[in-house]
Amino acid sequence: MPLAKPRWLRVPLPGSEGYRRMDRLVREHALGTVCQAANCPNIGGCWEDGAAAFMILGTVCTRGCGFCNVTAGRPAPADPGEPERLAEAVIRLGLRHVVITSVTRDDLPDGGAAQFAACVTALRARNATITIELLTPDFRRCPEAAERVFAAAPEVFNHNVETVPRLYPAVRAGADYKGSLTLLARAAAHGLPMVKSGIMLGLGEEEEEILAVMADLRANGVTALTIGQYLAPSRAHLPVVRYWPPDFFTSLRARALAMGFARVESHPLARSSLHAQAGMESKGHCI
Repeated sequence: MPLAKPRWLRVPLPGSEGYRRMDRLVREHALGTVCQAANCPNIGGCWEDGAAAFMILGTVCTRGCGFCNVTAGRPAPADPGEPERLAEAVIRLGLRHVVITSVTRDDLPDGGAAQFAACVTALRARNATITIELLTPDFRRCPEAAERVFAAAPEVFNHNVETVPRLYPAVRAGADYKGSLTLLARAAAHGLPMVKSGIMLGLGEEEEEILAVMADLRANGVTALTIGQYLAPSRAHLPVVRYWPPDFFTSLRARALAMGFARVESHPLARSSLHAQAGMESKGHCI
């Protein structure tokens, strides 16, 4: 039987006017969001505040990770009109900071890097002052593809390692832990303002393994970290092995700051793009 969800993970259903406005714009411009695709528990609050993580390159992923709610299969070709539609929606929303992510596209030679770069170009052509966070896949572990994204100069480059190395075969089939660390290290070496990653807890990891991943991320140039609780999207996905209590996330935040991370978002409902816009506006950095 699935573990009972603790009270600290209960969130109200979305339905505010701000949420409905965001929903209309997303539909009008035929855009995808990871908020919807991943069934994010924070969608109500984020959309009410006019914040969303836009998902480019379709809604079908070429990998089938055991934790993820995004559909796996054969995606459609990349849409050349998508960058302009995204830029138009961002302008209409009046966003000052935008988060762009994507499904994994192993079917494309560059893993989708060109589309990420095109989105940055389209956004900057409309608003030169907008700040951009890219939450990317591993681009098939192709250095040349990653360099194209780095050259677009996002303010934040984000790539999640998701879990501890021991659990990769079940959690991130097709991914490579060392490959993800290498991608993050290359982003840091490129001199991007902020390099960010995230992990989720509750899939069977031990405390020592969590701390080891945190140390690996810091050693590879990561300066911003998100740590949240895994929530199984359905019974067909990997089950939650453990709900870590809120005070454990608080303790991990203190340890991460002691390791030298500049920004840390660590609590059960933390997700990669949560509070991103507020973080940029209030602190000059994104969480």
